[in-house]
Amino acid sequence: MKLQEIYDFLDDLSPFELQEAWDNSGLNVGSFDKEITQIYCSLDVDDALLETIEPNSLIITHHPLIFGGIESLDLDRYPANLIAKMIKKDIAHIAMHTNFDKTHLNRYVFEQILGFDIDTTFGEGYILQAKVDFSKESLFALLGDKLHLKQIKTVNPKEHIDSIAMVTGSGASMIDDIQADCFLTGDIKYHDAMKAMSQNLMMVDIGHFESESFFAEILASELKVLPILAIITNSKNPFVTFGCK
Repeated sequence: MKLQEIYDFLDDLSPFELQEAWDNSGLNVGSFDKEITQIYCSLDVDDALLETIEPNSLIITHHPLIFGGIESLDLDRYPANLIAKMIKKDIAHIAMHTNFDKTHLNRYVFEQILGFDIDTTFGEGYILQAKVDFSKESLFALLGDKLHLKQIKTVNPKEHIDSIAMVTGSGASMIDDIQADCFLTGDIKYHDAMKAMSQNLMMVDIGHFESESFFAEILASELKVLPILAIITNSKNPFVTFGCK
């Protein structure tokens, strides 16, 4: 298939125009005239993927490889070092980031992985909310099991939770829009935690990687209708957890 044909399919599936103004979803590397032999679905582009990928392939990731302006192509530094390898192997790259959050990823994790029934959506479709009946222990057990969390980091823990809101990835900037007892998201910073405490909001850090790691399987399922092989190849979590005495 031509890259343009695949791009058009993706645009119908999750319109690129839905992405945030600061995002860079869409074609990051490649030519629309290029003939694609197979597709790799991954959360990110990394060295391990580029070592194994076949030439003339397309990588579709959640996170854009080119994020923000590039002032120079220093081939010893990220992301230019990866772009150079992609060009050498004739690899194209499309990102589906905030547009896919709104149309697929958030809802899939909330409903299919965590098993919540959506009660309300707001924040341009980012924030999903459900009525629940959890003790903090039962909620932590569910999150640990379904998201494969090695530890639970929480802010302002409550003994009982009646409502939950969630944004996959990094959604702490949306604290002011949350109307639930507990907010699930990743990348919670110190000052986010202080703000949540002052507003009596419980927060649970569900991990950026862990909460978005389902991207590849969701997209690969959608791509089954195309006459081209789509391979799930999740990138590795860049964080490694060690215990401390």
